[in-house]
Order: sequence, then C-alpha cells, then structure tokens
Amino acid sequence: MIHEEKLENQEFLKKSISHLESRGFESIKADLEGFEHPKSYLKKSSGMRVTPDIVAIKNGRKYFFDISLKSEKHSLLKSKWLFLDTLSRMKSNRFKIITTKGHYKFTNTLMEDLNMDGDHLMKV
Repeated sequence: MIHEEKLENQEFLKKSISHLESRGFESIKADLEGFEHPKSYLKKSSGMRVTPDIVAIKNGRKYFFDISLKSEKHSLLKSKWLFLDTLSRMKSNRFKIITTKGHYKFTNTLMEDLNMDGDHLMKV
C-alpha cells in the first residue's frame, strides 16, 4: 500500500497484524500507532523512500509484508513490490503480499506483470 492510502486503510492493517500474530510472527513493526515503525529504505534510482507496511520475525527469519488493496497508482505499487522483493532476496529474508476478498484479481494482475509467483501472496 502506498503512503497516501495508509491512513484510510488502518483497519485492514490492524486485521493483518492480528492475523500475523496468530500465525506466530513476533517483533512486529508497522506504520501504525502503538507499534514501532519499520525502517525505510532509499531507492537510489528514483530517490523515493520505501517503507514496508509490516515487518515481522518468525523462526529467526525476517519477513517484509505489503498490503495490496485496489489503487490507481499501479506503477508506484509495482515499483515498491519489486524493490522489497529484491531487498529481501539480497538479505535472505522473505517478502509477502497481504490481500483480502475483493482485491485478489487486482493483486494477481500486478504480480503477473512483475513475474512473481503465488508464494508471495497471503490471503487474509
């Protein structure tokens, strides 16, 4: 989810965090009040700051999560996902995209454009 959309979708962010907690994730960081904020990364090619929606640890491995909800800014979302996927692969971490009913087709279309497989998708 891009930064402008985080304010209007905080309820889904909270729902996603509780889902991750029930799945055994710990040390959860999220851009939400009451949680520590995740680290932002600078994308040198565009000068854009990229912050994952949620960062958590499970079994000693760090996971980056991004929320996928329908958006008009496809290119920003694709760019963010590609950056986070590359970053996670470089550091032997994992990257997952969280989505919900009504947003599957949108998410799958963007993932196909980026040649990402279904292993990256988590449905809540």
